[in-house]
Amino acid sequence: MADKTGPGPSQHRFSAEREDEVQSPPIVLSLRRRSISAAMWATPPQPLPLQLRRPPGLPPRLFLTRHRSSRLNRIAASQDPLTALSRLLWGRALPPAQLVLAVRHGWTAAWQLLMRQLAPSDPETGAFTRTPSGFPTVVGTPSSRLHLYVGLPCPWAHRALVVRALLGLEARLPVSVAVPGDDGAWSFTPDNPDGLYGKRKLREVYAVRSGGFEGRASVPMLWDAERREVVCNESIEISKFLCGLANADGGGLDLWPPELRQDIDRWYGVIYPSVNNGVYRCGFAQSQEAYDAAASELFGALDRLEAHLGGCRYLCGDRLTLADVCLFTTLIRFDLVYNTLFRCTRRKLGEYPGLHAYTRDIYQMPKVAETCDMEAIMAGYFKTLFPLNPGGIQPLPPASCDSESLLRPHGREALSSAAGTPLQAAGVS
Repeated sequence: MADKTGPGPSQHRFSAEREDEVQSPPIVLSLRRRSISAAMWATPPQPLPLQLRRPPGLPPRLFLTRHRSSRLNRIAASQDPLTALSRLLWGRALPPAQLVLAVRHGWTAAWQLLMRQLAPSDPETGAFTRTPSGFPTVVGTPSSRLHLYVGLPCPWAHRALVVRALLGLEARLPVSVAVPGDDGAWSFTPDNPDGLYGKRKLREVYAVRSGGFEGRASVPMLWDAERREVVCNESIEISKFLCGLANADGGGLDLWPPELRQDIDRWYGVIYPSVNNGVYRCGFAQSQEAYDAAASELFGALDRLEAHLGGCRYLCGDRLTLADVCLFTTLIRFDLVYNTLFRCTRRKLGEYPGLHAYTRDIYQMPKVAETCDMEAIMAGYFKTLFPLNPGGIQPLPPASCDSESLLRPHGREALSSAAGTPLQAAGVS
């Protein structure tokens, strides 16, 4: 007996959807497939580009070989060698993971090698260790024919330039300005020649001395032209020597007064390791632990300086001293270079109201701004320190470092003197 139970809902739906195919006779289905096929080929195929057409009589294998060669030539001609090689190896896709890993390990090894040459570090901790100056003190009494060698990007050389300008020693102390060469060595150019011997490299000037020279040809370097000898190449000692030179001439400004020398030395004991050298310890750290320690010490010192300078105009009270000059040459570079390139990123100098106003105060003193070549400073770091900036791309200078910002009123004239305030209150012992 036939089943009289009707189909369920799903069966009805299936029947409705497939009714045309189920009930269509075979001849109709055949004609329908033919009409679809004809519609697909109704539009004629587009012809191949001329360069992909095989000339009559040319064997297919030979045509493919020639086409492949021409493609390689086109890629090589339109790209630089490295890009062309990568396109040939894996087309437009990303490099294989194995290649990325190999390049990463290779680059890390090369970076560590370069960093060891550029910035020696503790092999156990990765902390930057500064190479001592080869001529750290002034020995004997130099002649009156002195010559100062500097580099504008260098904060240590900048100290000597600022002291020279503030004390009015320009006529007595001529200067030769070296620039960083492609190899990183201090060099001279037609625009910045060696004013004494016409040498091409600062190292060649060092080698003029009677005993020759082995070591690092650094700036600043004070040279005795009469004796053909290095007087000193330690920035703080050169600065103190210039202060004595100006005092002997009866100059008005004394950056190294006897009654404040103990305080200046104490402040320098804070500024040098934590700030002056602290930014380099951040930038040249070769381990995360070394960087963390340097950054913590740097910004801890800046916080203390911000608090101290909120109550007095200068570090030692109401008198500008050598300690202020040493701090200034790092602060003027902070947002310009150290904040980005050296990873001193916790705060910008512009976020320290007291320190930024203090920097503007010194910048606006007569002849100080002339010693601050912002373009030379940026180029000297971003285009020279290859391990830190392999691409050599120089960023735009921040607004806090342009002349309009630095020439804004600092409002520090009315600050009370810190005389009588113990240094311990400022965290200096």
